[in-house]
Amino acid sequence: MAGQCSSRNRTRVAVRRAPAASLVVLLWQAQAACAAPPPPAAGIAAVTGTDSGVDHAADSPALKADDALEGDYSFRPPSYGPPGPTQGIPSGAELEAAGAVIGQVFLDNQNIFDLNDPKDDTKLFRLANRLHIKTRANVIRRQLLFKPGERYSQRRIDESERILRGDDYFYDAWIRAVSYKDGKVDLRVTTRDVWTLNPGLNLGRSGGENSYGVQLQEINLLGTGIGVKLAHSKDVDRTSNQVEVHDAHAFGTWTAYDLNYADLSDGHLRELTVQRPFYSFDTRWAAGVYAINDLQTDSLWDRGEVIDQFQDQHQGAQIYGGWSTGLRNGWVQRLSTGFTYDEHRFAPVDTWTGPTLVPEDRRFVYPWVQYDLIQDDYLKLYNHDQIARTEDFYVGTSASVRVGWAQRAFGSSSDALIYQGSASRGFMDGGTSTLLLAGDFSGRLTGGRVENGLVDATVRYYVEQSKNWLFFTTLTGTKGWNLDLDNQILLGGDNGLRGYPLRYQTGTGRALFTVEQRYFTDWYPFRLFRVGGAVFFDAGRVWGDVPLAQPNLGLLTDAGFGLRFGNARSALGNVVHVDLAFPFNGDASIQRVQLLISTEQRF
Repeated sequence: MAGQCSSRNRTRVAVRRAPAASLVVLLWQAQAACAAPPPPAAGIAAVTGTDSGVDHAADSPALKADDALEGDYSFRPPSYGPPGPTQGIPSGAELEAAGAVIGQVFLDNQNIFDLNDPKDDTKLFRLANRLHIKTRANVIRRQLLFKPGERYSQRRIDESERILRGDDYFYDAWIRAVSYKDGKVDLRVTTRDVWTLNPGLNLGRSGGENSYGVQLQEINLLGTGIGVKLAHSKDVDRTSNQVEVHDAHAFGTWTAYDLNYADLSDGHLRELTVQRPFYSFDTRWAAGVYAINDLQTDSLWDRGEVIDQFQDQHQGAQIYGGWSTGLRNGWVQRLSTGFTYDEHRFAPVDTWTGPTLVPEDRRFVYPWVQYDLIQDDYLKLYNHDQIARTEDFYVGTSASVRVGWAQRAFGSSSDALIYQGSASRGFMDGGTSTLLLAGDFSGRLTGGRVENGLVDATVRYYVEQSKNWLFFTTLTGTKGWNLDLDNQILLGGDNGLRGYPLRYQTGTGRALFTVEQRYFTDWYPFRLFRVGGAVFFDAGRVWGDVPLAQPNLGLLTDAGFGLRFGNARSALGNVVHVDLAFPFNGDASIQRVQLLISTEQRF
């Protein structure tokens, strides 16, 4: 949320990796499939009833049954890529120029599998559709930025599509005009659900270390959009037992909440967020509160080993409000202000027998003000970071800056100017290449000295070679100044240097360069996964001396190849990575082959 205080000043890594998503649920469905008799043949028309996909309430003219349309407007989503326009309907620009008004809006929420397709009409897939509770119509309706009777706006339709695609319980979303008569245009909102229950075992491996988890997670409880998670997990840092509940549209509004409660092997986590965000470009106000109580053991790393440990008791709270004039000439300006309390208390750990450096306690209590400038500019792309699904690439210009002032008089440990900011810019040549630039900075200015100063920069470049081939390269860099001891800059197998152990090198600066040749196949095994592959080369290094760490090893390089599995039918992870990486240098302890298995947000 705008101005949200960080849950923890955690170890600096370039990419967050999660355990590989479980396939247990799909295997379970396969074993149970033979027990279910086939249902009667069904068309694409929506089922009647408020809770089953279409609302016929008289006071909800936006929602109509599909069979209320005159003519054949049935829509089957393409295997991937955008659906074509409806024949005989003017373009969005032409409808806007003609002053068209939105008539009826038809909700077409499709189940996981399309039983009208003979390839999907199997016992297993019929059973999955029968067990799955489809997303309710009101969940879809409250995310639309337009209503019947309003002027047609292609921009609001495009933004509504992006909002729906941002929901993990939808595979994709399309909004198309299906009828135009007497100045009124009827719209069809088509979404496709994915399997959202995860009763399974998660396994992962990166940087030579394994992780696992057992969980029961439902991200769309009874089709309401509410997420519930019960999980037990273990990784290189700790064992965790977690309960989490979240809803992005509490009480049928844009108010969101997230409650996270966890007992850890080294402490606990209690975290609460309640906010009404800037959910669209035209949103005029936002507000929220945030609180955290977190106790855990922090570890410092070098050469893939722990070199120091200490206890970190973190407490924080924040309240904020924001205002905007909405979208004006393609740009949005927002002004937010808030108040933050952020405290860390450190202590030695009894179980640690090595050298010990303990960070100084710190507390900052301060008001702040934030300014955001955002341009409305997106592209729809395919087969870039995902496999066979719509990707919304932001290629506009955005900038954000926040400044706060902490004083001892307010209870802060020192007087400090606390700042943070970010900026991004995208470029598209109108053909096959896309360039994305992004950067951020943060820190404190105390007595003319920068403390915990950090600057990150990223360049991502894509070249479409054909429908199936894509060249990708990225360069990331990080530089720190007088970092807090618990805030490490790390480089290793868990954040991009795939041929090396996790958290292998540490310093005051880092750079990582990656080149990938990506291939997106048309193979669709079991009609559950989209498959891709990659050949890659990584080169990275760190600079600077940090306490307790050995001298850095200079430039490290690796190469490798791997498979990518895009999850086309469930919300249990976007892209599963299975990689073999081969390091070219480093110390003698490094294994010559690294196996990595993880779930990523990107290809």
